[in-house]
Amino acid sequence: MTLNIFFITITIHLKKMTEEEYLHLQEIEQMMQENKNKQIQSGCFSRINY
Repeated sequence: MTLNIFFITITIHLKKMTEEEYLHLQEIEQMMQENKNKQIQSGCFSRINY
């Protein structure tokens, strides 16, 4: 009788964002929010018509 045991250890390190990456992400989110607001104000957003 043979007993084979195999162990795997996985270590995950979360990447820390640099200040530049954080500012870039904030800028993108702000632009997306502005575009969403423009679409809502103009009434130009997709609707499904049945």
